Amino acid sequence: MTMVAFTPSAQAVGHPLPLAGEGWGGGVSTKGMPMVDPEHSNWKVSDQLRTNARALRRDSTDAERIVWSELRGNRLNGASFRRQVPIERYIADFVCHAAKLVIELDGGQHFSDEGERADARRSAIIEAKGFKVLRFSNHAVMTNRAGVLEAIAAAVAERAPTPTLPRKRGREQIVPAEKKQP
Repeated sequence: MTMVAFTPSAQAVGHPLPLAGEGWGGGVSTKGMPMVDPEHSNWKVSDQLRTNARALRRDSTDAERIVWSELRGNRLNGASFRRQVPIERYIADFVCHAAKLVIELDGGQHFSDEGERADARRSAIIEAKGFKVLRFSNHAVMTNRAGVLEAIAAAVAERAPTPTLPRKRGREQIVPAEKKQP
């Protein structure tokens, strides 16, 4: 018979639960059981790539901040985007998983011959994962924000499996049927 170690929950030992979004981390449930099978984790991102993604989120460019302000919180037609997402060995600027869409914003270094070749290799690897890659220059974002957002919205509408509808807030009011007079 195999014995399984059991770690009591926070409530069982009298500790208060963490506030929403604050968890204890470590990949362990409150019952002390691992949340994933470490031998079969195909989602694993290296610590270095994760650290780089966090740094890119913290130190975003002006163009990235402008686009993120329009994409975050399902603001673009209800589509859900994440920013600075690791895909393979790269970090995509913005990703809409429902539409399998990657948005890349390129600064001036991307327009050299070597930069364009590197971007083509990067796009090929990301597209091999089933994503469509849209690239915009930082200059285009700064001078034609509406056009960039229209192109992103069109790509989401084309690729999303079903239209994304905003969530309802609260209950619908039921309107009673008119009373028939005798």
